[in-house]
Amino acid sequence: MDDPGALSSLIIWVITIVIFLSIFLPQMFKILREYERGVVFRLGKFFKTKGPGFIILIPFIDKVERVDLRVLTINVDKQEAITKDNVTVNVDAITFFRVVDAEKAVIQVERYIAATSMLAQTTLRSVIGQFELDEILAEREKINKTIQDIIDRQTDPWGVKVVSVEVRDVILPESMKRAMARQAESERDRRAKIINAQGEFEAASKLVEAGEMIEKTPTALQLRYLQTMVELSDENSTFTFIPLPMDFLESFRPDRKKE
Repeated sequence: MDDPGALSSLIIWVITIVIFLSIFLPQMFKILREYERGVVFRLGKFFKTKGPGFIILIPFIDKVERVDLRVLTINVDKQEAITKDNVTVNVDAITFFRVVDAEKAVIQVERYIAATSMLAQTTLRSVIGQFELDEILAEREKINKTIQDIIDRQTDPWGVKVVSVEVRDVILPESMKRAMARQAESERDRRAKIINAQGEFEAASKLVEAGEMIEKTPTALQLRYLQTMVELSDENSTFTFIPLPMDFLESFRPDRKKE
């Protein structure tokens, strides 16, 4: 080891080995997490899908593409759309999806996340145009299901499964908000008038029933007369009522014959 030439050769070999390992080891060994899969290409051709865990590759011959299998979310920015009844609205949504086939997600589409995002935007505008404004506001679940089915059918060849789509917000023009407020106010007025008319009808019906009852039973009129006197003669009243028999008025009838 005292020979300088042998020491230099040893240093060169060590450096060479270190360089070799630093270059080839990262190319040979990969560790994939539980939610990841590696799509391996050998000389440019699809070889197999590996993972999770420790995988071995041939340096400079095998290339691997990592694919995340967890549920991913896409925030669909506000889209301006025209409803079926020609109302302009701004809507946004959230799309939840995941990769079910890593091979298709890498081979069949260039960037599956960006492609799914663009598809969600166009589908959102298209579906909103098929519904009227009242349906969009009242039947949100139906619209969510329709959008999900359309996106899912088109992303199925990509190995992407759409879990759900949620329309988050519907923004209306100010003029439409004022018109809807006037409509709601008119609807409340209409209901109030109907309720008032129903009350008048029921009150009139009860009066007719009361009149028929009094006609059949004259004593009921006398009892009602006495009850009214009790209600009016409270402790703070300045009135004095003197009850008289109903037959007492019969003597004052002009058509009564004198005996």
